[in-house]
Amino acid sequence: MKILVAMSGGVDSTVTAYKLKEQGHLIEGVYMRLHSDNLAHEENERKVKKVADFLGIKYHILDLQDKFNDFVYNPFVTTYKAGLTPNPCVLCNRNIKLGALMDFAKDLGMDRLATGHYIQIKDGLLTEAVDMSKDQSYFLANVKKESLDFVMFPLGDMLKVDVKKFASNIEVLQEFSTQKESSEICFVPDTYTEILKKHMDIDKPGDVLNAKGEVVGSHKGYMHYTVGKRKGFTVNGAHDAHYVISINAAKNEIVVGLKEDLNVKEFKVKDINMFIEDKDFECSVKIRYRSPKIECSVHIDGTSATIKLYEDVQGLAAGQMAVFYRANQVVGGGWIE
Repeated sequence: MKILVAMSGGVDSTVTAYKLKEQGHLIEGVYMRLHSDNLAHEENERKVKKVADFLGIKYHILDLQDKFNDFVYNPFVTTYKAGLTPNPCVLCNRNIKLGALMDFAKDLGMDRLATGHYIQIKDGLLTEAVDMSKDQSYFLANVKKESLDFVMFPLGDMLKVDVKKFASNIEVLQEFSTQKESSEICFVPDTYTEILKKHMDIDKPGDVLNAKGEVVGSHKGYMHYTVGKRKGFTVNGAHDAHYVISINAAKNEIVVGLKEDLNVKEFKVKDINMFIEDKDFECSVKIRYRSPKIECSVHIDGTSATIKLYEDVQGLAAGQMAVFYRANQVVGGGWIE
């Protein structure tokens, strides 16, 4: 089979390429230039070339910076500007990795695209990885259903520790087994505010309100906060910890309350992406990558859905994905309103 392997210069994509070549497939590699950090690209491309030369395969350099800016970077900035919490990795997987990159693979005449994601496909559905500490099913829940027929995830049944061990046993690949893990968001070196400062003034002091709309304190600028945050603002005379409940970007205000004020039992999502045809069903839902699954019922109406939780959840943030699971399989998801 002719397979294009997405290669980043990291251990996961390196082992993916090695394993597929070892299995007898005709593979080629591709490195994507997504952001403008040329020093990072030079180092990553050195590693990709090293692996490609070792495996004796052709590799491509694909410049997708314009598409990445349009579909991932710019929405990241504008979403924060609107007082919401973005999820750039979800957008990248749909529009870039299993979007533009998949189109490139098809244009080359490939039979499949392979990536180093930790996830499986079983019975035509995205299925959680064996290594749950690295599982990326949440970040892939918004990809187009038809893309699942073309993509492969060779590491889905492996543990990360075994991937590193695999690389450490091959002399040419040993440097990949010990290198530092890449950051979760590739264009954010440390904190998201570093990115936002390049585009706007984020340090504009504003009012902190309580649920009654009364001014009870001050903050250093609404972009420094997300729902659930408990530090970095003042609440006059407060004896108990206060948390951000909501954000009003237009007025540069944040509303705070006690921990129990974060409780949510029902919410809506928009722009749903479904892998099954059911309109009313029970499942579990994750509202953030690291949050636990909560049992719920889902009612779909057009491109929106109403989710009723069977227990309270905290930290619900507009702009994040809500992902629906049946056991360990993704059945759909949508953007939290």
